[in-house]
Amino acid sequence: MKSSTLGTNTSPAEVTNIDRFGFWVLISGKEYFLSYDDFPWFRKATVEQILHVELLSGEHLHWPELDVDLCLQSLEHPEAFPLIYQD
Repeated sequence: MKSSTLGTNTSPAEVTNIDRFGFWVLISGKEYFLSYDDFPWFRKATVEQILHVELLSGEHLHWPELDVDLCLQSLEHPEAFPLIYQD
């Protein structure tokens, strides 16, 4: 008996908590905190917009409604990814 080919192995990203300082995302058993100071694009986002996150290619997060894309490296080392942002 031959096994059929399985679909793509995916591990979805999940927002686990949101507070006034930022929010937490769980990816492959590891939780990341995204502060609004380090990731200002989320500061004025709605809860629904923040919760709608997609994990693409295992290393790339995408928030479709906000048009925000982040690599996991930027979550692990935000200081290595300086922001140029103006309100």
